[in-house]
Amino acid sequence: MRQSTPKAPRLSWQYARLMAPYWHSARKWKVRSAIAILIALTLCQVGLAIWASYWHRGLFDALEARSLDDLLIQSGTFVLILALTMLVTALHLHVKRWLQLDWRSWLTEILLDNWLQRGHHYQLQYTPGEHDNPDGRIAEDIRIATESAIGLVHSLLYSLLILGSFIDILQSVSGSLNIPGTDILVPGYLVILAFLYAGAGTVLGLLLGRPLTRATNWLQTVEANLRFGLARARENSEPIALMRGEVIEHHHASSLFRDVGRGWNRQTLGYMGIVTFSAGYGVLLPVFPILVAAPQYIAGAMTLGVLMQAAQAFQRLTSALSWPIDNLGELAKCRASFDRVATLYRDMLQLEELANQPIEHRIVLQHGRASELVLKDLCLATPDGEVLVENLNVTIRRGERILITGDPAVTISLFKAVAGLWPWGNGAILLPDDVSIMFLPQRPFLPDGTLRNALTYPRASSHYSTSAIHHALECAGVAWLSPRLEESDKWDRNLPLRAQQRLGIARLFLHSPAWVFIEEATDAFDPKGEDCMLEMMHRELPNTTQLTISFHSDLDHHYSRKLILNRQTEPRILACATDRCQLRKQ
Repeated sequence: MRQSTPKAPRLSWQYARLMAPYWHSARKWKVRSAIAILIALTLCQVGLAIWASYWHRGLFDALEARSLDDLLIQSGTFVLILALTMLVTALHLHVKRWLQLDWRSWLTEILLDNWLQRGHHYQLQYTPGEHDNPDGRIAEDIRIATESAIGLVHSLLYSLLILGSFIDILQSVSGSLNIPGTDILVPGYLVILAFLYAGAGTVLGLLLGRPLTRATNWLQTVEANLRFGLARARENSEPIALMRGEVIEHHHASSLFRDVGRGWNRQTLGYMGIVTFSAGYGVLLPVFPILVAAPQYIAGAMTLGVLMQAAQAFQRLTSALSWPIDNLGELAKCRASFDRVATLYRDMLQLEELANQPIEHRIVLQHGRASELVLKDLCLATPDGEVLVENLNVTIRRGERILITGDPAVTISLFKAVAGLWPWGNGAILLPDDVSIMFLPQRPFLPDGTLRNALTYPRASSHYSTSAIHHALECAGVAWLSPRLEESDKWDRNLPLRAQQRLGIARLFLHSPAWVFIEEATDAFDPKGEDCMLEMMHRELPNTTQLTISFHSDLDHHYSRKLILNRQTEPRILACATDRCQLRKQ
């Protein structure tokens, strides 16, 4: 039984679907007010640039006239322009960074809501698509995407306003050019030259920088792979050290870094064409308009101030027109990060679509009777559609103890399916109504912090009394940890697996659930210790329904029934007595 994968929507549609709601969210008035202030401050920046242009003209005219009074007036005007520029720039930076952080916060919350719900963070590991390193995409790519997007939009708006303003200034000061040997006059010729200069630079820059986008995207991917590989080695430092696996891990990390080096070199080659061209383009820019307009100044058709204003206006205009080439690297980085965020969001939406598929293409979890857990026509499959087991029909009543054994791939899939983490297959799982099931994995999750918080997780430590916690530790055989309740440590690293499993069972005693599904949570125990722990569970939790996955022998006498699940074979249920299990029809 192979399930069809939902067709991936276009990324452009995902951009709109992911980004657009921010501007209409509950905080929309704050956001829109910030945008309005940002636009107003940008207009002020443009106004100050225009004022500075005319100030340059007045300054050089004063110098040409050798007028000390005019020079003093221009000096005072400059102080005012400088003060206003500093004030507007500071306010603009504050508002822009607030908007960048606010958008990043909103977008991070959206992706976290989708990632950390209904097991999506787990299911993504088995879902095809480009969603590697989701933690890096949420932490880093969202930051790059939001910061770059707002910065680029602001610079584009500023360039457009400068373009509109300085076209008029340059046209008014450049006059008309008489083409030599003809009577043809070209009015505002510097404007035409500015467009030609910027146009040629943009076209050549885009051609030279075309490889940069692909190189940047690939570099960000291999950088994320390196971070993930090093984090994985850190998290598994003890078993690596015990197995003397440092050489292998070093080789793996070096291989990942070589990928980073290759990506860096590819990006360097992409930057080389841009930087080399931009260097020559930038050096020529301030000189070119002066050389072109110098004959008019020498002929007395314009003053020195007008010449310098024309040169500055030419630079402003060409800089505005060169926005695409100047921001090509930032555009590539922003696009790459947007792609990584959008593909992660898209693949999480595919998991939502899988959950909403017709029931014949997925496992349905429903609440049934309060006292029963029912597996009805259940088929378990791998994510690529290979059937593990089918026609599984089992009813488990309150208070029963069921031993589940067989093929680990099948039994673990059943554990995850009942937990809602494994949607691949079909059929129905009817959960006990209004009763929570506690799941005890092979290695319990022990968060950093105090031992008290680790034991009461995911509930608050204040939910349980100290005496109840001490009793749970004593029943689980780790009373020696009681004096360390308020001590903070990395419990999952500094305790052996057997002690960690005992803490997981202590958590079970503390929470005292009505139903518990256990996945090899005592496999690190010796046979006698495992037998004693199961007896303790029966004594402390006499009314708890217990489903246990275990592959150890001689445990049948602790259970009323035994469910044997093997790949693509008919499930078997055995009725267990104290000394043997007998075949029983489902």
